[in-house]
Parts: sequence; C-alpha cells; structure tokens
Amino acid sequence: MLPAQARLRRRPEFTAVVRSGRRAGRPTLVVHYLSERPVARVGGPSDPATGPRAGFVVGKTVGNSVCRHRVTRQLRHLVGDRLDRLPPTADLVVRARPEAAQAGSAVLSRDLDAGLDRVLGDRGSRSRRP
Repeated sequence: MLPAQARLRRRPEFTAVVRSGRRAGRPTLVVHYLSERPVARVGGPSDPATGPRAGFVVGKTVGNSVCRHRVTRQLRHLVGDRLDRLPPTADLVVRARPEAAQAGSAVLSRDLDAGLDRVLGDRGSRSRRP
C-alpha cells in the first residue's frame, strides 16, 4: 500500500510533473518523472514532503468504474514496491492506457519497470537484478 504522504493529490502537482518531467511510454502505461519537485508557493502546505511521491491517472478510456479502480489498485501496489528506486525529491505520475484494462499484473509490472528504467536512465535497474 502506498502511504498517504507518498501520494500526489492536487492538480498543480500532477500538472508540474506531466509538463516538466521526463516521459516514457509503454504499451499499457505512460510514466512521467520529475526528479526535483517544485517549491510550494506561499500559502501552500507548510511541511515539505519527504520522500518520493506518486500519482495515478486512470481515465474513462480504460473502462468502467470497476475496471478503473482495479487498474489503479494494481498500479498503486506496483509503484509502492518501487518507490525506493526514486530519489527523495522525486515525483512520479503513472497514466494508464486503455490496454491496461486487459493486462495482468505481470504485464503492468514489466511495463512499469521498463518505463522507470527509461526515465531514470537505467540508474537503479542494475542494482535490483541478480
């Protein structure tokens, strides 16, 4: 499970990652990565977030509500296991493509790993493999 402090919640946070970050497209998802999160404006939350954060975009093109929530739960679980690959100041947005509805956890996991390897520049992939 992804802890509450490790989640992106507000639209400006998602927008900053998608517009300013690196992107890697895979068949079932798109990974958006921003290594340095922007400084919060005055009047925003006073406590800076510690550790990497992740957010998910699963639109209606993926399927009905049941399908979208299932895909979101799968992605949340998979990203939670991989947050240690990200630097503490990083933000990550995972956008599901319509193909994610038919994909199993193994396919989503493979695509997520490939997307992270690409946006991180293969920095953390070698240390995880035996």
